[in-house]
Amino acid sequence: MLSLIQKDDLNKYLEPSKIVDYNNPEIQGKARELASDHGQVETAKAIYHFLRDEIDHSLDIGSGQVTCRASEVLKEGHGLCFAKSNLLTALLRFTEIPTGFCYQTLTHEDGFVFHGLNAVYMAGKWFRLDAGGNRADVDAQFSMDPESLAFYPTVEGEKDYPYIFSQPDERILKIIGESKSPEEIMRTLPSVLNW
Repeated sequence: MLSLIQKDDLNKYLEPSKIVDYNNPEIQGKARELASDHGQVETAKAIYHFLRDEIDHSLDIGSGQVTCRASEVLKEGHGLCFAKSNLLTALLRFTEIPTGFCYQTLTHEDGFVFHGLNAVYMAGKWFRLDAGGNRADVDAQFSMDPESLAFYPTVEGEKDYPYIFSQPDERILKIIGESKSPEEIMRTLPSVLNW
């Protein structure tokens, strides 16, 4: 299993931002609706299942609309992996569960593409979650140990980055902000980012 590296002070993984806008009333309402009286793990599991199963991946539904900010993803009901990870972060952080951003380089069509997922801090350790959405060839689950992600690097050129960031990568946000469709984002994304 990959040894994860926390890049910032733990408190940074609880903060709102322009993208992780959990000060939004709809985000707060949804987080309260999903929160469990049975503790953090059950709350995190309910939020994860909501993201994975009820917020669509934009490409899976053929949407031409770009979403990014957490409240926008919740309102529209879909987003690419990066957008879905923004909403997962917002909902979990509002419930006081530290959550960060992780990345992978994966095979896609004729080359490689960047992929976004999350890391969550509970029971004194970090573990990764991928709420991108399941389909016939993807079976991601909520699992703290061992983790159960949608994708694992298996071929040459694919990569698992160990870093957990408190905010989404600015280069990815810039591409999303400048793109007119999810397909354009996928074409424009780098295959590798160096930190």
